[in-house]
Amino acid sequence: MRCQPHNGHQVYIWLENVQTCLLCDEQTDSLSPICIACESELPWLIDQCEHCALPMPMSGLTCAQCLRRTPAFGDVIVPWLYDFPIDTLVTRFKHQGKWPIGRLLAELLGQTLQHRFDEGLQRPDVLIPVPLGNKRMRQRGYNQAAMLARWLGSVLQLPVDEKTIRRVKETPAQQGLDAKARKRNLRDAFALIEPHRISGTHVALIDDVLTTGSTADMIARLLISAGARKVDVYCLARTPKPED
Repeated sequence: MRCQPHNGHQVYIWLENVQTCLLCDEQTDSLSPICIACESELPWLIDQCEHCALPMPMSGLTCAQCLRRTPAFGDVIVPWLYDFPIDTLVTRFKHQGKWPIGRLLAELLGQTLQHRFDEGLQRPDVLIPVPLGNKRMRQRGYNQAAMLARWLGSVLQLPVDEKTIRRVKETPAQQGLDAKARKRNLRDAFALIEPHRISGTHVALIDDVLTTGSTADMIARLLISAGARKVDVYCLARTPKPED
């Protein structure tokens, strides 16, 4: 089983040198392993639902799902659409153990968040990654959300709590399920350990991709019921509605 790497592991040495762009194979003009031209052409998420960041035709709109039921979480910060090449990069990190790609994406997300903090977005007190079940953790060997949270914590100088939330129920994969099926799938899937730890705190949930928001909403309601002051969501990418 692969172990989750620590900061400074040899796998990251290449991030400290002039790199060849991950996308176009040209030498980058900075220390980042992605060139400025390719970074500018990533599928940046611009117009989105004000509550769940669902891609929308223009800014200032609320999607139908959030009109029916406002999510428990607050601000959602997601830089990209889950589209090429972000979908490929996330897959390589999540399912193929390409940790340098995950770290690169985390650092770009960290830059986005720092810019938003500078503009007045409230900084959270703690980062909490969405947990994996024990079975999936054994199969994959690492929790990609926890790795993202650690890298973000380092970039943003925020603490990371991997102990408060546990996935106590093994559930089938969410992929391919609609919003209602996802909610049924997640019922009683999570539990809080020592809930007093988050009472009165502003929490940011960390995950790789936001699909319907069911997981984030379920965890946010659990945290708020235990006294969390606010729960935000930070992810790498947001999927559109299936029909889109």
